Amino acid sequence: MDKSQYKDVCVFVEQREGIIQKVALELLGKARELADTLNEKVIALLLGYDMKDQAQELIAYGADIVVCVDERELAEYNTEPYAQAVSQFIRERHPAIVLIGATTIGRDLGPRLSARLTTGLTADCTGLDISPENDLLMTRPAFGGNLMATIICKEHRPQMSTVRPGVMRTKPKDPARRGTIENMKVSFDPSKFRVKILKTVKEQKTRIDITEAKVLVSGGRGVGSTAGFVMLGRLAETLNAEVSSSRAMVDAGVMPHERQVGQTGKTVRPDLYFALGISGAIQHLAGMEESEYIIAINKDKYAPIFNAADLGIVGDVHKIVPILTEKLRK
Repeated sequence: MDKSQYKDVCVFVEQREGIIQKVALELLGKARELADTLNEKVIALLLGYDMKDQAQELIAYGADIVVCVDERELAEYNTEPYAQAVSQFIRERHPAIVLIGATTIGRDLGPRLSARLTTGLTADCTGLDISPENDLLMTRPAFGGNLMATIICKEHRPQMSTVRPGVMRTKPKDPARRGTIENMKVSFDPSKFRVKILKTVKEQKTRIDITEAKVLVSGGRGVGSTAGFVMLGRLAETLNAEVSSSRAMVDAGVMPHERQVGQTGKTVRPDLYFALGISGAIQHLAGMEESEYIIAINKDKYAPIFNAADLGIVGDVHKIVPILTEKLRK
């Protein structure tokens, strides 16, 4: 099929337990920008069971058309049913661009679709734009984050990209927006359903996800140990903040991976970010440089983190943080 016959920007709307995930709303905002540049429409693809009543929410966040695939087989994410449903939609509607969140679900689904549709997939994108020739420019870190590569899928359609949660900004909700809601039936092939979900076991979490936090207190190699992060915890408690870390502290076993900020961790965009004892390697900056206000404390006055910081303090975090905590408590 000629690529000129492909049009519109499609967003795969990720949902878990019937709740639309924030990354889907972020992608709708970016899709709106791309579609406006191309003078095309934004299609939100909503897969699930008994979720039709949430379609209007997607229109309010930028979709022109919401295609609902409401099937019992799609109530929980399972690779094969989802891959069959999305690939059927793409073959019928021929979207030029397909955007998927780079979550555990998106990183499983994206490559499956790419293989079935014999098209390319650019993973973990941090930037999306349209070229003068109307191709999608997909930018992602390469060579360990030491440079940014912009990739074009010239010969095949759709152009597919996964985008990390937190990278794109959600557009303001507009309840007055008008759009179209469509229903689509899928012809499943149950003989290929080789995996069944027998039980879902949830980990009990008492802490807020760092991508949702308004204030983050983040520690690096300069904090040094578990005791150092206890100190950061006191500061975070005072600020009603969450504690995060650089990769060095995760590799050292001091912090869990879910608390890691950076290229191989999570992308965050808090109102206030404390970078404590963090040198500011490009891999870490990629995950937090869009923070609204950055405060850095480091003994090395030449540390790269100071180039990104709005306020920098040269000194020992072990001396400064306790004093800062005490002052804030008072």
